[in-house]
Amino acid sequence: MRDSYPSFGMATPAGRNAITADAAIELLQSGTPAAGGLLAYGNGRSYGDSCQNSRGRLADMRGRARILSFDAGSGLLQAEAGVLLRDIIALAAPSGFFPAVVPGTQLVTLGGAIANDIHGKNHHRRGTFGCHVHSFTLMRSDGTILECGPRKNEDYFRATIGGMGLTGLILGASIRLLKVGSADVDEHITPFATLDEYFDRAVEADAENEYAVAWIDQLAGGRKAGRGLLMTANHARHGGSFSPARKPRLGVPFQPPFNMLNSASIRLFNAAYRWAKGRRTGVNRAPYRGYFFPLDGVRGWNRLYGPGGLYQHQSVVPEEAARKAVPAMLQAARDAGQASFLTVLKRFGGTASPGILSFPRPGYTLTLDLPNRGRATLDLLARLDAITVDAGGAVNPYKDARMGADVFAASFPGWEELERFRDPAFMSDFWRRTAVRLGPAYLQPAAE
Repeated sequence: MRDSYPSFGMATPAGRNAITADAAIELLQSGTPAAGGLLAYGNGRSYGDSCQNSRGRLADMRGRARILSFDAGSGLLQAEAGVLLRDIIALAAPSGFFPAVVPGTQLVTLGGAIANDIHGKNHHRRGTFGCHVHSFTLMRSDGTILECGPRKNEDYFRATIGGMGLTGLILGASIRLLKVGSADVDEHITPFATLDEYFDRAVEADAENEYAVAWIDQLAGGRKAGRGLLMTANHARHGGSFSPARKPRLGVPFQPPFNMLNSASIRLFNAAYRWAKGRRTGVNRAPYRGYFFPLDGVRGWNRLYGPGGLYQHQSVVPEEAARKAVPAMLQAARDAGQASFLTVLKRFGGTASPGILSFPRPGYTLTLDLPNRGRATLDLLARLDAITVDAGGAVNPYKDARMGADVFAASFPGWEELERFRDPAFMSDFWRRTAVRLGPAYLQPAAE
């Protein structure tokens, strides 16, 4: 087991009171809930405190990481909750299958992908991860084990997908993978000078491609404001031999005493990135790791933010509001003197998730990675929240470490439906910080 259990953003205290998955199962079977509640912890890739339970215990799910079966004809895969997407890809890709939805890292667990209902660069085609979950096994605090699917224990199926681990312990799941010609992709990069130019192209780009994402030069102001690169891709029809992920050659072995990703370094990075990517013309073959998971190649890259860590702000706003809201958020960050190392803009489609608390919805989603500079950064994040909510949008809860209860309620007006199915012995710091403060007298922290 680990000594500590941090969030990937490192802006909140790391968890330390953890037990193994097997010990958690025994605890639930005994009907003796942990004081302060229990919460599953996968591989710690959530940026905020939805993976933290400072008053209770974490269940380290890494010990249950077996792939139980894989049908190379149908693409149906069954595995324990602690298995990483990396290992699913390594097994399935040689047979011509790939997860239908992947986030920006392959180092997330299957259980975490379900609990956060992750999305990727192809939401316009495939929806969220939850759209491809065939079934899962859920253990409740009274020892009951539920087999959940679209037609069996459907209420718990819907509550658990995107339920941030609050409905019980996901033990394992079956998912349907996507049939592909190759894990690698054929990528096309289109520079754009303004956000309006991007918005004019986005719908057509989605219609013609499996994957589409835009990188924004967030620090560029004036006439250059909103410039960036639109990166579209489709799985190659025929790929070379599959090579599984290797241990990253590059890494950050220790945390520096200060933030190394400041305005000066990010300006240099942005200029180099824009030049290197933008000069590529036509369609180019890109290895799947470089296109989907570029930062996995640098082990511990989040340490570059220094001891304060980082806050990630991800929002989604309706299509009709995006041309005003997105520039306003980028300008707010520039006005605050904040530099975002990675600024990503994508378009969500209309495919509804089965999850009742899923973040994606039709519109555009903007992601900013911001170094933690204390009150100045918190004030900026509050401003970004206000722009989002005023536009009729939502802030992503599993990327968040500080949104107020009012912002959560505005983003997810149906949050009480999840509370109906929350296991009374499961709790997270995020839920305490938001739903507990919103709720009536009956909504109290677990086992406190």
